[in-house]
Amino acid sequence: MEEIFWWTIFPYICGMILIIATFYRFTFRGKSWTAPSTEIFEKKWLRIASVVFHYGIIFAFIGHVMGVLIPMEFYESIGINEHMYHIGAIAGGGIAGLMVVFGLALMLIRKWSFPKVRVHTSFGDYFAIILLLIIAGLGTYMTLIYNTTVVSYEYRLTIGPWFRSLFTFHPKSELMLGVPTLFKVHIVLSFLLFASIPFTKLVHMFSFPARYPTRAPQQYRSRNGYNKNTR
Repeated sequence: MEEIFWWTIFPYICGMILIIATFYRFTFRGKSWTAPSTEIFEKKWLRIASVVFHYGIIFAFIGHVMGVLIPMEFYESIGINEHMYHIGAIAGGGIAGLMVVFGLALMLIRKWSFPKVRVHTSFGDYFAIILLLIIAGLGTYMTLIYNTTVVSYEYRLTIGPWFRSLFTFHPKSELMLGVPTLFKVHIVLSFLLFASIPFTKLVHMFSFPARYPTRAPQQYRSRNGYNKNTR
């Protein structure tokens, strides 16, 4: 019964929360659909952390699509065997994971180290960053250490088919029975993160910045020595 809950019921609960709560926030709390920047309070750390994290998360997302959503048979049909795939996955996934972990760690240290930034940091901000850091840390560990020193686990035979079966509403929970515990924890925490998105600033990930390249830049001017009569 426990396995059925985690690999059949729990994913759908998280999915429903994500869809319904996101729709509610967009429709009835549209003004909160934003991720206000604290760049005005501190720039140097944010510039490094944000760029590294966002590039890392994009590469990690692509890697998960390639490993979980694309069937193993596709790679075999184009001549990529198991050994070749895992070398690429360890190299690419490892770099992406390290980038995400480094960016998140830098963001967390920045929020603790600068009082003005800390004042503008909510519980939801800490929750999202710490949960992301744990998930990314587990994923990086499994990619770089577990798969190279313990066993090269072929998740494309279990986790991949199970995850794809969720979209057909015929979840194959039995495929998850023999999956290593670390992978299970990584997956459960990831679904928990999905469910929390509508309640945090992570919701801005669903906004496509189509107008961003043409928008007017924000300008800040110091009031030191400001003279109204000179305007």
